[in-house]
Amino acid sequence: MTYAPPEENTLGVILGRGKRREADATRRVIRAATPHRSSLGTGFIGIGAAIVCGLRAIYGLSWFAGQAVAGDIYTPLWAAAAAWGVLLAVLIATFVVSRVLGHLPNWMFAIFLVGLAAAVALDLYSIWPLHDIGRHATAAVTAGMGLIVVLTLRRTRDILISVIVLGAALLAAMVVNTPFDPSYFAPQVTTLAFAVLPAVIGIVVIGGFRRLVQVELDRVLVQSTVSAPRFAVGMMASEELARLDLAAEELLDTVATGKVKLPLDPKTASVAASLATELRLHLIEGRRETWLYHAITESDHLGKAVTLNDKSSLAGLLDPQQRDGLLSMAWLLVSDGTKNVSRTVQITVGPATDSLETREGRKITVPIVIETTGVARNRVDPATWDAIRKVGQYSDSTQNSSLRVDIACLVDNPADQ
Repeated sequence: MTYAPPEENTLGVILGRGKRREADATRRVIRAATPHRSSLGTGFIGIGAAIVCGLRAIYGLSWFAGQAVAGDIYTPLWAAAAAWGVLLAVLIATFVVSRVLGHLPNWMFAIFLVGLAAAVALDLYSIWPLHDIGRHATAAVTAGMGLIVVLTLRRTRDILISVIVLGAALLAAMVVNTPFDPSYFAPQVTTLAFAVLPAVIGIVVIGGFRRLVQVELDRVLVQSTVSAPRFAVGMMASEELARLDLAAEELLDTVATGKVKLPLDPKTASVAASLATELRLHLIEGRRETWLYHAITESDHLGKAVTLNDKSSLAGLLDPQQRDGLLSMAWLLVSDGTKNVSRTVQITVGPATDSLETREGRKITVPIVIETTGVARNRVDPATWDAIRKVGQYSDSTQNSSLRVDIACLVDNPADQ
């Protein structure tokens, strides 16, 4: 048996029987990048939340044991014991299933919620004759904190609805069961807070962490444009070009092997014309769009707040250090804003001005104007000024109560290259 080496298209995509095949190295990278448990690194946060819940369960069990030994607190006692048995079984089973499967299926989440509800109901039933839920509830309070076990495994909406229902049920039980007396007020509020606040705080922390990671991932992807050529296609266009290249090679292969006869039938000819038109448009765009254009348009965060005006495509003349400074400056100006104050940045590049001789050779000056809205001069992060210095000499001023920066950027003269 002879070995036939794999074929590759012009973009290096391995072909076999008309279809792309993944190389062994590519498959290994994909397996390594596939999340095993929680995405965005929240798996460790989930383990920490489970440990915190376990400590709270130990405290609640100790409080339950102390009250059970003290006297006839629970009537009946079996209901309080059953509440703790159901609660511990549900928490342990949920933790084990989530660690094994890497996620929490809907059916398991439903069982988890039913178990929490049963634990709360049994605990309230056992202490109902005492008319003081705040001082004697144990399993019901731990059940509320138990929601943080699934904090990283379910959507924020699921956890929020669950904690609202639990808090409303406890509040209603307290209003109905507890006498209206100022001496009862503090224990009821404290117990309600212990049951509800941990999950609410966890939702806020996880939401902020996910937003932070998504912003950093977006910035890492955009940062690759710093080392791109002066004119290039972006990441999205590269994938599209790979698809068009594969389709064109498959069409040419069918013609070369005789599967499609010449002249082409109208349908096949239309497909070939469409492929040629799309390839031509991508090549034309690649001669007009600079790295800065792709960095802004392909970023979810910069694309919403940054506007670029670079008619002569002079941003492509910046060296990697200047590009990094300009991109970092845009990120810092946009990301430092709050939810209540929207920030926008307009970057105007060029036109080029005078040429001058330096130690490194002949340079031309490319003016870059940064106009912002919602950015106060005294609220700019010091790292922003460090990033601007990488681009060139600058002067700042205030325009319409917002920051304006004029940068004189020295770049290599393209005529000498």
